[in-house]
Amino acid sequence: MSRLQDLKNTVRSRSIHVCYVNVGSCNGCDIEILACLAPRYDIEQYGIYVHNNPREADVLLITGAFSPQWEDKLMDLWEKIPEPKVAIAIGNCPISGCVFNREGSYVDPPVRKHIPIAAEVPGCPPRPTEILQAVLSLAPVVFKDYEGDGK
Repeated sequence: MSRLQDLKNTVRSRSIHVCYVNVGSCNGCDIEILACLAPRYDIEQYGIYVHNNPREADVLLITGAFSPQWEDKLMDLWEKIPEPKVAIAIGNCPISGCVFNREGSYVDPPVRKHIPIAAEVPGCPPRPTEILQAVLSLAPVVFKDYEGDGK
């Protein structure tokens, strides 16, 4: 591995870029994700940055029970995230559908049926500390041999 690649890996391993998407929820989990940005939790102190552009993300946070409108959109979004990448299901809705998963409803949980999920954070809504812990726990997976040639 070249010195430049070593430097890039060192710098990149200290920052995790996340992008989040709501695929049909009550916004409770979204509020908890936004609480992570507030001074109380301040996720940027851990090197976690939120982006709206999936091309700059390493981690995709997914909230909400999966609605049919997201069938092709979520896969397109997932494919835009460069490798290595992981997805985290935030809250009960992407895991089980929670209160939205009823007979005759249009939701199609779990989200892991549609894209690979590396971690799940249960709760309705989950605590910001649990969200933060899940993102940080996947950092070694995301940055293992980041942009390396596998040697």
